[in-house]
Amino acid sequence: MKIAIIGTGAVGKTIASKLVELSYNVMIGTRNVSEKMASTEKDLYGNPPFSEWLKSNSKVRLGSFAEAAAFGELVVNATNGGNSVTALIHAGAKNLAGKVLIDIANPLDFSNGMPPRLLPGLNNTNSLGEEIQKTFPETMVVKTLNTMWCGLMINPNLIGKGDHINFISGNSEEAKTRVKKLLNELGWPDKNIFDLGDITGARGTEALLPVWLRVNGVLKTGAFNFRIVR
Repeated sequence: MKIAIIGTGAVGKTIASKLVELSYNVMIGTRNVSEKMASTEKDLYGNPPFSEWLKSNSKVRLGSFAEAAAFGELVVNATNGGNSVTALIHAGAKNLAGKVLIDIANPLDFSNGMPPRLLPGLNNTNSLGEEIQKTFPETMVVKTLNTMWCGLMINPNLIGKGDHINFISGNSEEAKTRVKKLLNELGWPDKNIFDLGDITGARGTEALLPVWLRVNGVLKTGAFNFRIVR
């Protein structure tokens, strides 16, 4: 299967590398291909420039947002949450129509420094997942993997023998079933995938980020997650 990753940050690169390892055909999309390849800047975590990463991940193709979206039979939104809707508009509604879109982004507002807040208008009575679904009604949006560090997204067994929770929500049961199968391949057993129902469930999981960020600030590591005990 062909999978498109929209976004070239740490999360997008991590997901892309793992999907290639699982023998998927992957294209990662960026706003401007030539600018991205010419950039010599390290990312926020001090990792090498994207062009160096691409050389060591040569099976990953690079294209514009629109080229990637057209390529993918399934699409992953790994952009900065504040820019997600704009990036997906550039990807093209016609390129996303009829496809499952896994949204792993969070609507974080860094304008006042750390820790970030949730963006106004994308909290309490709305969410980024819902906003994407409203903007692209012909796309099946599934929210998942947004409540953890990207290292755990692709390898839950890094901590606690994998016994922790990944939430999922979306309006289409068929789309969620497809996404759950992919999550299984990433190491998430069904018993640890917690279905919150329709896409409004994204309000809850996105609202978990302020808690996650505070815990991350104390622990100084992203290698932790949440469990449900009952």
